[in-house]
Amino acid sequence: MDLEKAEAIIEAMMFSTGSIITIKDIMNVIELGAEDIEKIMQKMKIKYDAKDSGIELIKVEDGYGLCTKKEYYDYIYPLFDNRSKPSISNAALETLSIIAYNPKITRSEIEAIRGVNSDGTIYKLLEYDLIQEAGKLDAPGRPTLYKVTPNFMKMFGISSLDDLPELPRYKLDENEQIVIDDVLEEKQEKTEAPDPERVD
Repeated sequence: MDLEKAEAIIEAMMFSTGSIITIKDIMNVIELGAEDIEKIMQKMKIKYDAKDSGIELIKVEDGYGLCTKKEYYDYIYPLFDNRSKPSISNAALETLSIIAYNPKITRSEIEAIRGVNSDGTIYKLLEYDLIQEAGKLDAPGRPTLYKVTPNFMKMFGISSLDDLPELPRYKLDENEQIVIDDVLEEKQEKTEAPDPERVD
């Protein structure tokens, strides 16, 4: 297939679905290999990165999608009814963070970290397509495992979970509590200015 025609087809697919489309999905529609599709995507990215375009091409894991550039948000949101926009509570954000940093985690493990029941929160995150089921744990009761969706990465502007900020690492005592002295010491190291070098 002609690459220019293939580019137009891929562009139409992404625009019409409004979601992330994987390379495999594209290969199932058009007769091109993964290498040619990647070349088309790189060409499209250069085109959409132009200053006169209000749309950008984003990559999420092994897929691509079209979205509006962040700098035009103020011009777009008045077109939508904000009352129907789903709001994410602090509890949902907390649960979402736990799942993002712990892919394939069970509900009971989430609740052990949060210390509260998370049934309702998990249901809402599933409804918003921010998390999805990731199979069953090979344990008694076969509890469901959860992970974040490509939609989560698209919403938060990251290409993969490797782009998440690194979490601080702290020691735990015998009661599985954070050692406060270590936290304070690390905080002090970050705020203290380094001593000037001594000149003899």
